[in-house]
Amino acid sequence: MHRSKRRRLDTTPKPQNGFIHSPVESSSDELAAGSDHDEAERRRASWSIQKAYPPQRPYRRSRSFSGSESPDELAVDAKEYWSARNRGRSPSLPSEPSAEPSSERYLDHDHDEAEEEEEDVAPEPGLDPEIDPEQEDGGAEGDVEETATAADGDVAVDQSFGERSPTPVPQPPPPPPKPDKVTYHQKYLLRGHIRGVSAVRFSPDSSMIASGGADGAVKVWDTVTGRLIHTFEGHLAGISTISWSPDGATIASGSDDKTIRLWNVLTGKAHPIPFVGHHNYVYQIAFSPKGNMLVSGSYDEAVFLWDVRSARVMRSLPAHSDPVGGIDVVWDGTLIASCATDGLIRIWDTATGQCLRTLVHEDNPPVTAVKFSPNGKYVLAWTLDDCVRLWDYVEGRCIKTYQGHGNKKYSLQGGFGVYGERGGPRYAFVVSGSEDGAVLCWDVVSKQVLQRLEGHNGVVLGVDTCTLEESRLMVSCGLDGTVRVWEEANAEAEAEAADTTNTSTANTPPQINGDGMNGDTVQQPNGDMEVEKPNGLPETNHDHNLEQPNGHKDDPEPEPEDTEMGEATGPDG
Repeated sequence: MHRSKRRRLDTTPKPQNGFIHSPVESSSDELAAGSDHDEAERRRASWSIQKAYPPQRPYRRSRSFSGSESPDELAVDAKEYWSARNRGRSPSLPSEPSAEPSSERYLDHDHDEAEEEEEDVAPEPGLDPEIDPEQEDGGAEGDVEETATAADGDVAVDQSFGERSPTPVPQPPPPPPKPDKVTYHQKYLLRGHIRGVSAVRFSPDSSMIASGGADGAVKVWDTVTGRLIHTFEGHLAGISTISWSPDGATIASGSDDKTIRLWNVLTGKAHPIPFVGHHNYVYQIAFSPKGNMLVSGSYDEAVFLWDVRSARVMRSLPAHSDPVGGIDVVWDGTLIASCATDGLIRIWDTATGQCLRTLVHEDNPPVTAVKFSPNGKYVLAWTLDDCVRLWDYVEGRCIKTYQGHGNKKYSLQGGFGVYGERGGPRYAFVVSGSEDGAVLCWDVVSKQVLQRLEGHNGVVLGVDTCTLEESRLMVSCGLDGTVRVWEEANAEAEAEAADTTNTSTANTPPQINGDGMNGDTVQQPNGDMEVEKPNGLPETNHDHNLEQPNGHKDDPEPEPEDTEMGEATGPDG
């Protein structure tokens, strides 16, 4: 029995074509000699050449008419779907060259029309197994797809014009070229401070301008008319910084008397409780976006976070080893930037008070002011080496350096602005004052000087920008005791200016004294009389000098003016 069983296994035919079957899958008929097993093997081998029978389950085509990556075109939204069809496969619109050979065929206009018709009616058999042969021969009405194939057998175009219109979609006009300059001209010359003006800011809605100076007064001006609205007095020393609350109802001012005061613009009254806590000059302050917190930097090397309602310090940050010259809060209030003359820029977490990043340049110049970009991704820093630097504080590197102005001694301030044709693309620029009396604008990307504004007779300490309705405005202040409002000129204004070139007063800005009227004596809202001197400037000015070792600020001598009060002056003051 044992030998017989062995002989029987030896006489069993071996599997053909490499197919090895398990005992479970095999039957007695397949193991028997002369069974239909050979026929089954031949049938399996013949499947590779049978093309008439479609597969039992559908599979994704190697080429899709729509060009969509999704196997189900309903999975994408309509905009993406139709843009993909029009961009890649539409026979009614010329498309860009593609890497697929079938797309190149429709960019070549030297093909013979007869060859194209022959390719349309004679597709390669077996190209697409999903197409029903009955539909290729005629099929149901409305479901016919006319296909054209290239020489390599790829589907070239889908010409099923079900609900699509063959009308070309009009393309939008190309954007205008990027301007290489900005054209600001002086609109108003505001006189009211009797000493140098150290800070100036537009209100959040751009309807008002606040200015503070060495005379210890905060003045509020109307942006449109230039008329003086309020004069707030209460500080015992000069004012170094001002900041608007987000709702535009309150102005905060920091002074050399080591205090911070709040002024209500709506009522014209001061907050009854001053913010007392710093041990030296208050150089910079900034409101949080919600208006419930105020951040201040001082000459005492500390950064304080104040509760606005109670006027108490919530947190004190031992920020720097030198006087803190600049403070700013990011647009969402989560970060605080501070800088000092020790050359360090530090980024703080508002919630925890933790220092997240310290930025320092290799030359380590003293940093006097910082400002977050509008999107909160960068920090702009002013240094006492004639440079303004743009920092990527996340990566900790300086990405742009703007030069062309003078800054060796004073704490200058500036910001960001926009330019470009109305209704077209908008571009950003950086603006800053200069110690030579100019205001400079740089393109953020190219670092090109877009415009250099002349007009001040001394150091320009502060600059701010805004957009009011359709007008783009800029305001500047300086040691000459003036506040100047600049407006960007459009094409129509430039044409009008060209027509009036021969007029002597064509480019003469109006000079507004105190209440918006030309005169020497001004009636203030509180009933006091303010008299402006004919010479315009007092004996000393507040200058924001950070280089004095004893912590005191030396005021430079005033510069004489040739024009009398009440007389219109030109753009040069």
